[in-house]
Amino acid sequence: MDTTIKRKNIDLPVEVLQKLSLMAVAQGRSLKAYIEQILIAKANSISVEVHENPSPSGDKWFENAENMESVRRGIQEMNEGQGKAYTMDEIRERLGV
Repeated sequence: MDTTIKRKNIDLPVEVLQKLSLMAVAQGRSLKAYIEQILIAKANSISVEVHENPSPSGDKWFENAENMESVRRGIQEMNEGQGKAYTMDEIRERLGV
């Protein structure tokens, strides 16, 4: 884990700070040290997984490398102005449905 420290100001409601201050005193810590300890422990307990599959439902079609390459090509073509977006009506008309 990277041990570089970065300072960040945070805003919390007064009531929250009062409660956290009491909890910090009970543990013999400063408020700052107590909040840092809580946040570090929480962050260390979180498991972050990054999936390339862009489908919210986890559609297996997107796990196929050839399919994803086709998607990437299509995105690149659209970004370069080489593609065309169709409305649902245009798609239905072209498919004859």
